[in-house]
Amino acid sequence: MVVRVFRRFFPLARVNKGQMPPQKLNSDATAGLSARQAESTAFVYIAAAFAALGGLLFGYDTGVISGALIFIQKNFSLSVFHQELVVSVVLVGAAVASLTGGRLADQIGRRMNLALTSVIFILGAIICAAARSEVTLILGRTIVGIGIGLASATVPLYISEVSPAKARGWQVSLFQLAITIGILAAYLVDYAFAQSEQWRWMLGLAVIPGAILGLGTLYLPETPRWLVKNGQGEKALGVLRKIRGTQSVEEEFREIQDAASRSEERGQWSDLLKASIRPALIVGIGLAVFQQVTGINTVIYYAPQIIRSAGISSASGAILATAGIGAVNVIMTLVSMWLIDRVGRRILLLTGIAGMAVTLGILGFIFRESASAHDAAFGQLAVITLMAYVAFFAISLGPIFWLLISEIYPLKVRGSAEGTAASSNWAANFVVSLTFLTLVEKFGPTWTFWLYGVLSIAAWVFSYKLVPETKGRTLEEIEAFWHRDKSDA
Repeated sequence: MVVRVFRRFFPLARVNKGQMPPQKLNSDATAGLSARQAESTAFVYIAAAFAALGGLLFGYDTGVISGALIFIQKNFSLSVFHQELVVSVVLVGAAVASLTGGRLADQIGRRMNLALTSVIFILGAIICAAARSEVTLILGRTIVGIGIGLASATVPLYISEVSPAKARGWQVSLFQLAITIGILAAYLVDYAFAQSEQWRWMLGLAVIPGAILGLGTLYLPETPRWLVKNGQGEKALGVLRKIRGTQSVEEEFREIQDAASRSEERGQWSDLLKASIRPALIVGIGLAVFQQVTGINTVIYYAPQIIRSAGISSASGAILATAGIGAVNVIMTLVSMWLIDRVGRRILLLTGIAGMAVTLGILGFIFRESASAHDAAFGQLAVITLMAYVAFFAISLGPIFWLLISEIYPLKVRGSAEGTAASSNWAANFVVSLTFLTLVEKFGPTWTFWLYGVLSIAAWVFSYKLVPETKGRTLEEIEAFWHRDKSDA
């Protein structure tokens, strides 16, 4: 049932080039082809869904702290700085792991990296749940961060390499959808345990999706591109036939071999600075930084505190309102998935960033007025504006950043380059999360949100000037694009 629904709204590519047109096939051949394509469609959906569990863990472990922090602060009597540290230490682990995780994915394979990710998530969740001191909690959160970093460097890479070009946009966006579902699940778990203040259960339940991801890696194949790159051509051809549902994959297989032949040696860090790769590296790092400095994770991490300061006083009420924001995030990510292979990456990116800038400006005005009026209505208005802000993020910088960094880099350095972009994302996330409460304390929420609004305007200009459209192109065609002369671009 689930597969049929996804096939209806997010169709895979049609019959491959080189296949006999459907009208020339007899009925038995047509039935056989349809059966194979249906089987491969289900296979790709399930493989992508299992891989995307890394995103769900990513979302859960970043979102769950927003509700748990209220009670952790009470339990350990944390200062503002130590609250920021408990939140942001995850990002240190994520930045380091994403930088090395892409390289590791190139060395041991995408599938093995996902298996390692699941083990690390489980270990981190257990340590957090059992923590009896602030130091132990910080250690557990750092380990969780390592898992998040590995997931962010590996999951989009894996899905992009098993997906057909016409469906790659929404399939890689499964990662962002899983992140939003994880965040929403974290908010609901926070709400469920808010009355009893059981923050240990909030943090420890991440063990469950971690175990499911680990079991799922037993089912996942390695990607054809990694297999070709590592001299396993026959195995790669078999995997490609299985995930495309046809024996006629020679053209795609040749494209993969040609790309691999241009990168026979394993890429080095210095290769990222070559003229043909540098523009893509700038796009990836730029979007990585702008995704964070426009303020999204201040909402994810500190939404209950933001909402309480705007006029909703109870902890459980603020957490429930935060769950509503999480639901909007999920819904609008689904909308983005439906649009991304239809209207393209650029138009969604530019529209969404513009909306973020406007809503951040409005949010600043709400806090300026609520500071003097002390009216609960401002709290409700803040929630609505935060929902609009998250909605615009969910159709633009949220999924499109992760999609683009899985598409735009050559095979030779794809893992390293994507890891570099993901690491930049986490480094920017660390700076924003570590400074948000301090900025609010010193300058007030109005000026803080206006600052994020100005940075959103800068993100729009950057995207308009530099981000290319990749809709409908194969990974090999995108790689060729960066190698062309500027006069041909």
